[in-house]
Amino acid sequence: MMNARSALDAAAAALEVAAAYLKGLSGWRRMLASCAAGVVTALALAPVYALPLMAAGFSVLIVLIDAAGAGSRPRLRAFAAGWFFGFGYFFAGIYWMAFSFFVDADQFAWMAPFAVLGMPAFLGIFTGAATLAASLVWRPGWPRIFIFTAFWAAFEYLRGHILTGLPWNLAGQALAGAAIGAQTAAWYGAYGLSLVTVFLAAAPAAGLSGQMRIRDVLAGPFATVTGVTLIFAIGAVRLALPEPTADGENFVRIVQPNIPQREKIDPNMWGRNFYRLLDLSKADAPSGARLFIVWPENAAPLLDEADSALSVLSNELPEEAVLIAGAVRREPDGNGADRYFNSIMTVVETPEGRHAVNYYDKHHLVPFGEYLPFYDLLQAVGLAQLTPYGDAGFAAGGGPRVVRAGGPAFSPLICYEVIFPGAIYPRAERPQWLVTVTNDAWFGDTSGPRQHLDQARLRSIESGLPMARSANTGISALIDAKGRIFARVKLYQSGVIDAALPPALPRTLYDRTGDWFFWILTVISLATGVIWGKSRARY
Repeated sequence: MMNARSALDAAAAALEVAAAYLKGLSGWRRMLASCAAGVVTALALAPVYALPLMAAGFSVLIVLIDAAGAGSRPRLRAFAAGWFFGFGYFFAGIYWMAFSFFVDADQFAWMAPFAVLGMPAFLGIFTGAATLAASLVWRPGWPRIFIFTAFWAAFEYLRGHILTGLPWNLAGQALAGAAIGAQTAAWYGAYGLSLVTVFLAAAPAAGLSGQMRIRDVLAGPFATVTGVTLIFAIGAVRLALPEPTADGENFVRIVQPNIPQREKIDPNMWGRNFYRLLDLSKADAPSGARLFIVWPENAAPLLDEADSALSVLSNELPEEAVLIAGAVRREPDGNGADRYFNSIMTVVETPEGRHAVNYYDKHHLVPFGEYLPFYDLLQAVGLAQLTPYGDAGFAAGGGPRVVRAGGPAFSPLICYEVIFPGAIYPRAERPQWLVTVTNDAWFGDTSGPRQHLDQARLRSIESGLPMARSANTGISALIDAKGRIFARVKLYQSGVIDAALPPALPRTLYDRTGDWFFWILTVISLATGVIWGKSRARY
């Protein structure tokens, strides 16, 4: 008993010494500590999933915000703590963007340093604004943990919506490495999961705000361990609950051809690429099953214009199979030129042969990757989008939709669109499954494709819908309605997933209410921190 007590005393003393050291930092040392804390926090995401490091990183940030109020210009110091933290977090989390600029290195390599440094610098504005706002109502002890959590969550939401939004690497994504850790997203979505994650990650700093008793210093880490255990226990219970079984009537074939990006965008290679996909797609489905074949993003450019390719599909694919193919399509713009769309074409067999009977055009385009914003201005200074289609890149489609082509209706998503919670299909029209086509060959063997898969898993959990995910290369997967991965094809492998389509679940709470539950929790967290802090100040 005495040994345990001594160990706890030593742990509490070590935490207090570390906090005192951080509070004493100034100048570049303080900035470096904040940036390093952000880098460490990013290691809690895919592919490392070092969850304790997120607690260490956020605890350092809390202590640095504590110290901001003790010097001159406290608001600027609070903002700087958040900005440098965010810069480190996003630099470590999205460094892989640079790889895309080296696919066509002669034209784009010079842009890589600007993207790798500029994007974290921009996203750091959101984290800096969160810490600045929190500092305005900062209170010692536990109240500041609630205050910090509320503002951090609110600015994560803003980051996911302002200027087309980039909700990449929300804090809650750290729990999405396994389905068991992310099940509560079915209640409050990815933003709600992030709110809970940030609270638990920041809790170890609760007792590091002054001369406090040992039990106060250790209460925070205890709350973190208890909270994480509870989240995983809830996940285990939800995964164990009874659910519908696959009826075997619908069979999905997910194709990953593993075509290098330079070959994929080369028009001289389109024919060879097409036959590689076809060779992986030919096998018959089980007797009596309806077969859906899913090809990845941009798998067959201008497929609807290629009569010979459609004829080959009629001859080579199983007769009743429905092909859901990532493609590029074009149409006249009325001014003598063409508009290009990043599309999904649904191709079915008709008495006249195979035809594309349905088009879905990607509506949430990647700035600079798929289109060039402020085209005239930026083109004049030598910038261009990465996609080779059209002068200004792809045109945007009309928005989420549900496709019916025989069998269960599905909602199509193209690559980046899967990262946006609550925006995967029309609110009033729920499909029975999700189809995601993507191409992570741009980003090499990095953390990017793994992070992308985790976000796809969260969309299935939030919606209660299974997902077929086909990547050119990346990680193709069949995901069930609770986010479990039934089968996958690994990065830089060619292969096929053949399986019965998992069933949909009844609508989740998040699917019914959207982000309302998240906002209620955010307001409660802020109110708790402010009211509790004021009541403590009276005594």
